[in-house]
Amino acid sequence: MVFFLLILLSAQGAQKITMKSGTDTFVSKDSLLYQDYDHLYQKLFQTQSIVVIVEGNDVRSAEVMQAIDRLEHQLNSTEGVETTTSPADYIKKVNYQMTGRSRIPDTDAEVKKIIDGYPSIFGQLIPDNTHTVVSVGMSGSVTDDKKKEVLKAAQDDVKLANFPPGYNVIVTGDPAFMIAMNTQMTSSMGPLLGLAGLFMLIVLFIVFGHVRWRWLPLPIVFLGIIYTFGAMGFLGIPLSMVSMSAFPVLIGLGIDYAIQFHNRIEEELRKEGNKSKAIITTVKHTGPAVLIALTMTGLGFVSLFTSTVPMIQDFGKLLTIGIIMCYLSALFVGVITVSLFDNISEKRLRKKETKVENISPKKPKPRLIGDLLRKLTDFTLKYNVIVIGIATLLCIGGLYADESVGIQTDTQAFVPQDMPALLNLYHLKDIMGGTDTLNLIIKVNDNADPNILKWVDEFSEHETQRNHIDSASSIVTLVKQYNGGTIPDSRSEIEAVYAQIPESQKSQYIYGKNMILLNLNIGNAQKEIGMTGIQDLINNVKQDIQWMQAPPGTAITITGSSVVYTQVIDALTSGRTKMTYIGLFLVLGGLLVVYRDWLKALVPIIPMFMVTGWSGLVMTYLKIDYTPMTATLGALILGIGCEYSILMMERYFEEKDNGASPLDAIHKTAASIGAALIASGATVVFGFAALIASPFPITSNFGMVTVIDILLVLVATFTVFPPLIIVLDSWREKKRGTRVLDRKENKIQGADL
Repeated sequence: MVFFLLILLSAQGAQKITMKSGTDTFVSKDSLLYQDYDHLYQKLFQTQSIVVIVEGNDVRSAEVMQAIDRLEHQLNSTEGVETTTSPADYIKKVNYQMTGRSRIPDTDAEVKKIIDGYPSIFGQLIPDNTHTVVSVGMSGSVTDDKKKEVLKAAQDDVKLANFPPGYNVIVTGDPAFMIAMNTQMTSSMGPLLGLAGLFMLIVLFIVFGHVRWRWLPLPIVFLGIIYTFGAMGFLGIPLSMVSMSAFPVLIGLGIDYAIQFHNRIEEELRKEGNKSKAIITTVKHTGPAVLIALTMTGLGFVSLFTSTVPMIQDFGKLLTIGIIMCYLSALFVGVITVSLFDNISEKRLRKKETKVENISPKKPKPRLIGDLLRKLTDFTLKYNVIVIGIATLLCIGGLYADESVGIQTDTQAFVPQDMPALLNLYHLKDIMGGTDTLNLIIKVNDNADPNILKWVDEFSEHETQRNHIDSASSIVTLVKQYNGGTIPDSRSEIEAVYAQIPESQKSQYIYGKNMILLNLNIGNAQKEIGMTGIQDLINNVKQDIQWMQAPPGTAITITGSSVVYTQVIDALTSGRTKMTYIGLFLVLGGLLVVYRDWLKALVPIIPMFMVTGWSGLVMTYLKIDYTPMTATLGALILGIGCEYSILMMERYFEEKDNGASPLDAIHKTAASIGAALIASGATVVFGFAALIASPFPITSNFGMVTVIDILLVLVATFTVFPPLIIVLDSWREKKRGTRVLDRKENKIQGADL
């Protein structure tokens, strides 16, 4: 009953889950970088702009401009819209100056005459005769829900504006793209979970057929997933493009716990034939072993908390909470369910007056997997030096190759490249040119100081001579436009020009009396030179600021989304390496605390550390860049892989405690739990394999690499671990034996004296 109540509680928590994909998923809100971007730039200057593209034979017609005018009127009455910018609005202003009437002229000739007469005004809004745009500005701090409302209103208003036949109207822009991405990400999670569940059914049918109720672990793990959803909502962990991939992963990891308990109960029932003893033995031996493995897995995931990328931190939190929920579900609900099912089987058999001997589980089929693992163990033990040597060399080579793997932080590269919203955004960039910018916020004593404006003008001109800085825009641009191309020499003259500039234009570049915004347009630099190239460009601009000293009392901050995303590069390079080593030391420390034995602490993590090196070779061979998802691979390999080696080690020492020699102990270990580990590994592999089917490249690439890495984890578990533990354990036993002999000899010599 308690578990059903928890399901209802989890359903309430799941309703609190929010979706995030903005800048704050890449950079911590507590960082100075984000505060400069959010508080100084986004809230004071930036407007989130939805863009309406109008395209056709000739957009410079009176009929098209009248339709744009109707659209603009409707948009301006929409809650959440702060400003609109369109060629129709400027045509009305020019026409008012010429005729005294603020309206769109009736003839195409009049419209074209106005457009041709003011190329500096209409050049950006009408880049060619077949395209024009309308910009719909919202506050930079507008909520996601409000963005959706404005986007929906814009789409509806386009239909009501009654554009002429033959003209195509597209609603696009960054907000439209982000909304579409969030929607598709959310809708794709259900199919991924369903596919992961289907894969689990197939795996359990193939490799878990030696037990009764082979599919029982699947509903057990889904119960753990439900609890995880609830905890996610109550703890305020958002759903992002990284954290959404945690659930197929948790299905693969969580089902492992249910399999281990289920497999051990069945094994003990075959031995004892006594249900109570079988459950006690299972809980006594498998419970702590799986708990230790889970703890070490959790310590590996805890290293993700050290990342400076919030979405990676959330991924780590979600995985850590998820494995705990799945373990509790497997230990309590799973064991109770197996017990209930066994009672039902006993009652049915008694009704049929079946012999007591037939009450125990069916005898296992010939263990083909166990036999193969035994032969593989013999092979690796025979050539132990060669096996460990090759594994070590591949690890070193992989760590070296990993340094050359690229970094990808472009959000647009993470989504399906045929997504309509992305194609529309690309279409906008093709028409209008690139929109990436470096934003310089200049704090001054007086924004009407002519020395300040002249410095901004000189600095802008100098920067536009650089490669990849196409143009510069600031309040100076407007001042020169309204003052015949020159900057006034006195403060009073500048204030007079400011009075002529419409507030909607002026507010884009100045805030109060002490802040000026300078935008450096870098076009499609992110695509052309990448984030690393943009970082170099930012460093050059900083050097120019030092060289071209601004007037006294001036402070300059470089910000903007391009600047923010360059900081993610460090988190995905040195940051991912740091996460791996932190995870390594956390797991090592945890094992030392649990076992107080250096051998038991080292043996499980050495093979998995080798796999982290092998992963570098995989990334290099597949030519897949590091993203916020693949940056977590080191921690995932350590967290997931250590579970298998710990379970192998626990069973190895259990067999030794029962009197087996090291060689017999490792043989019995491989034969007894090898199939269960293969089943567990297969479920994890297929859990990650579901991610390959994701339409999002960031997710599918992560799934592909992780599937290969988990397969390598299994390879290391059954090839590197056996010779490693035999060599180290035998060496330690030999050392202990030598010490015992030395002590005996010393005692004998002392007695003789």
